[in-house]
Amino acid sequence: MAISREAAGRHAGRVVMCTGAAQGLGRAMLDAFAAEGARLALIDIDADGLATAQAQLQRVYPAVETICVTASVADDGQVAQAFEAVLAHFGRVDVLLNNAGISMNRPSLELTPADWRRAIDIDLSGVFYCCQQAGRAMQASGGGVILNTASMYGVVAAPERAAYCAAKAGVVALSKSLAVEWAELGIRVNAICPGYIRTALVDSLIERGALDAARISARTPMGRLGTPQDVAGVACFLASDAAAFVTGHAMLADGGWTANGYM
Repeated sequence: MAISREAAGRHAGRVVMCTGAAQGLGRAMLDAFAAEGARLALIDIDADGLATAQAQLQRVYPAVETICVTASVADDGQVAQAFEAVLAHFGRVDVLLNNAGISMNRPSLELTPADWRRAIDIDLSGVFYCCQQAGRAMQASGGGVILNTASMYGVVAAPERAAYCAAKAGVVALSKSLAVEWAELGIRVNAICPGYIRTALVDSLIERGALDAARISARTPMGRLGTPQDVAGVACFLASDAAAFVTGHAMLADGGWTANGYM
């Protein structure tokens, strides 16, 4: 992504830890923070994907220091071990990009208890486990920034997404609650709520006919789906000193989708 002269270096030296780092939004956010001088900790359940992402980052940004840790955010023990590894390497965490998550599209009458638990375990409980570990580390170091990836479907609803909507709405509420509780510790907590974004997963759904890109674009006031770079730009801003007075906010990056009550 293009970085303005004013933005270049604004995250220089900061330790940015990202879950769901191997692809999609996590990968795009890491690119953006690398371009702005951050040091990066990549966390994902996909070890091969992590290795590929790290190699690509090091090829484009050879001066950027990186570390990879394989972990499932749904396992609080693995989350604790991941933070231990990152803190042992870097000594602190300045920014947490709490991005790992899954989609769950299923008719609610067919949703099994296992389906429900999986969505909540990864999309909500995993976010809390990472927030708690980051909060402890940031309290010890004097503050930091936590950005939780929610969704526009944490603010509005859609059919056949009961577990996903519930989890993402929980992420929004969790972010607000922690923002209020941790402000006195110097920790800012915000949620990012993307709309339809052209990740590899969304592209595959479009190719299979599961999503109608033309219909989505027509429903979106800005006339297109978003790009991962659109979300990365929001993350870099919210983590920066320019957003020093912004906490407890759920920022929509949806091209106006949720604001549009017309059609």
